[in-house]
Amino acid sequence: MSNIIKLRKGLTVKLKGVAKPETGRLGPAEVYGICPGDFEGVKPKVEVKEGQSVKAGDVLFTNKDFPEVKYCSPVSGTVKGVVRGERRRVLAIEITPSQENEYRDFGVKDISALSAEEAKALLLEGGMLGQFRQLPYDVCATPDAQPKGIFVSAFRDMPLAADFNYEIEGNEKAFEAGLQVLAKIAPTHVSFHKTQTALIKKFKSSEYQQHIFDGKCPAGNASVQVNNIDPVNKGETVWMVDPMVVVFIGRLVNEGKYDVHRRIAIAGSCVTSAGYIETLPGQTMQHMLEGNLVRTDHIRIINGNPLVGTKTSFEGYLSSAVSEVTVIPEGDNVEEVLGWIMPRSKQISFSRTYLPWLLSHSRKYDVDARIKGGQRHMIMSGEYDRVFPMDIYPEQLIKAIIAGDIDRQEQLGIYEVTPQDFALAEFLCSSKMELQRIVREGLDKLRKENT
Repeated sequence: MSNIIKLRKGLTVKLKGVAKPETGRLGPAEVYGICPGDFEGVKPKVEVKEGQSVKAGDVLFTNKDFPEVKYCSPVSGTVKGVVRGERRRVLAIEITPSQENEYRDFGVKDISALSAEEAKALLLEGGMLGQFRQLPYDVCATPDAQPKGIFVSAFRDMPLAADFNYEIEGNEKAFEAGLQVLAKIAPTHVSFHKTQTALIKKFKSSEYQQHIFDGKCPAGNASVQVNNIDPVNKGETVWMVDPMVVVFIGRLVNEGKYDVHRRIAIAGSCVTSAGYIETLPGQTMQHMLEGNLVRTDHIRIINGNPLVGTKTSFEGYLSSAVSEVTVIPEGDNVEEVLGWIMPRSKQISFSRTYLPWLLSHSRKYDVDARIKGGQRHMIMSGEYDRVFPMDIYPEQLIKAIIAGDIDRQEQLGIYEVTPQDFALAEFLCSSKMELQRIVREGLDKLRKENT
C-alpha cells in the first residue's frame, strides 16, 4: 500500500460494550423528532405547520441565513407539533409517522451528466448540503463558499463508535456514487485506516483521491486528516462529510429519494446486548433501548460516543449526526473508601500514577461519567500534546482562547480545529477542564468577529 500517513500521537481507549456486528430491525416509533440543535451554526426557520402532511424528503426547516439550505423529514406522516424552549427556540419538530413511508421523488440522476452547479443544486434541494461540516469554525456547510477540498473519513476510532466496515455492507454502490457526486463539486479526498484492506482495494478511482492512515484515535477525525493532507489557511474553506451521508447522497442520485435509514450501534457496559439496529434519525431513546438495558437508574444515555456525544434521556431523540448510542454508568451512586489513595486496580489509567497503566493496552474498562476531581488551574504538562496528532500546540491554543487573544488563536491554527479534536485531551486533562466547550466558544466568537 502506498501513500500511508503515519500518526504517532493519539490514544486507543478500550471500553466494555462494543457493538457486535449483528443487526436487528426496529419498528416505527409513535413519534419522530428532528432537532435543529443537531446542526451547528444553523438558525432554523420552520417551514411546516401542525397537522400538515409530509413525505420523506419534504422540507421541515431551513437556515435563516441561507434559505436554500434545507433540512428534510426522514419519514412521511403528519406534523404533530413544534417543540419550543426559552425565547421560542426550536427544540424539535415532531412527526407522527404514516404506516407506509412515502418518499418525495427527486428523480434518478445520471452522475456523468451532472455539472458542478447541478450537483451542488441537487445536494441543496435534497437536504444533503446542510449535513456537511465546514472548516473553519466547524459549522454546517454554507453554499456561499467554494471549498478547496471535500474530505470523507471512512473509519471511526472513538471509543464504542460504530464500525463503518459493517455500516457500509450492502451500501457500496451508493457510497461510490456519492463520492462521484462530491468529486463534481471540488477535489474529494477519502481516507481509510490501513487495516481496511478490502475497502482500500474497492474504492480506488481517478475521480477522487485516496489516503491511508496509520494511527490511533483521533486519526478518524476528518479535521485531523485535513491537517495532515491539505491544512486550512485563513480565507480558505473545506467541507467534511460523514461517510454515511455519502451513502445518502448515492441513494439520492441512484434512487431519486431521501432515504436516510442506517445502522446505529447500541453500545456501552449498561446495554444487555450490544449490537446494531436498522433505523431512522428521530427515534426516541425509549423506543431504541427498551428491554436492552442492565438497569434503568444511575445510567447516562449518550447521543453518540462517550467522548464527544451529548447527554440525553429516554425522551430524547436520536440525532441526525451520530452513528451510535451509548449507555454507561452515571457513577452518582458510587462510594469509594479512601478515594484516590486506593490502588484502583479496575480503573482506567494512562499515566503511571496507578498500576492499571501496565494493562491499559489490553484490558477493556467499564468507565462511568464521573469527573473524579474538581476544576483547577491549567497545568502545562504536555499531556494534551501526547494525544493531539496535528501540527498545532494545543495547550497554547487553549490558553489563547481563554484569554480571548484572537491574533494569537489565528497564529496557533484555530481555523484548522474542531472541538472533537480535543476530546482525548479533555479525557486525560489533569485540570478537569471542559476543553471541547472552550474550543466551541472560541470558534463561535471568532466566527462572529469575522462576519
